[in-house]
Order: sequence, then C-alpha cells, then structure tokens
Amino acid sequence: MKAKKGFRLRTVCGEKMIVAEGIENIDFSNIIYMNDTAAFLWENIQPMEAFTADTLAQFILDEYGDQEHVTREVAQNDAKQVLEQWIDAGIVEQ
Repeated sequence: MKAKKGFRLRTVCGEKMIVAEGIENIDFSNIIYMNDTAAFLWENIQPMEAFTADTLAQFILDEYGDQEHVTREVAQNDAKQVLEQWIDAGIVEQ
C-alpha cells in the first residue's frame, strides 16, 4: 500500500481531516475525518514508498505501547480497521 498523491492532512476548526489537493481529487461528498491516532499514522506513512497493516501496527506500538490496553493484538486490529477505512475512502492505493 501507499498513500495516494494529492491528499493532505489538515486541521480545520480543531478537527483533523484529509483534504484533496488538485482539481482532479476534489470530491466534497467524501470528507475524511481522522482521530488523533489515524492522523498520527497518516503523517508517518507520507514519506514511505510502501506500507502494510503490520507497519501501521508497529507505529501504534511504538507510540502507544506503554499504555496497558495497547497490546500487539489491539494494535494489529486497529491498524487493519484504519487501513480498511483508508482503502474505502480511496486515499491509499496498492
């Protein structure tokens, strides 16, 4: 997987969201809001040529793994959910 070009993370009125840049990407019917963890993951994949759900899970563990409720299983499940949402939203490609 990789992030599609032309989508940027922005904070608008305190909400984190993905904003399309360039006329070919504009679709105002599909605004993508992100919680802090999803935004953190999005920022971390930007420089990467490719990533997987396991990559996202490792980012979660590196950032939040010291919290008791964030186990490897939780991180993997959360990473898979985020990746599925990104695929459905059309902001990542294979």
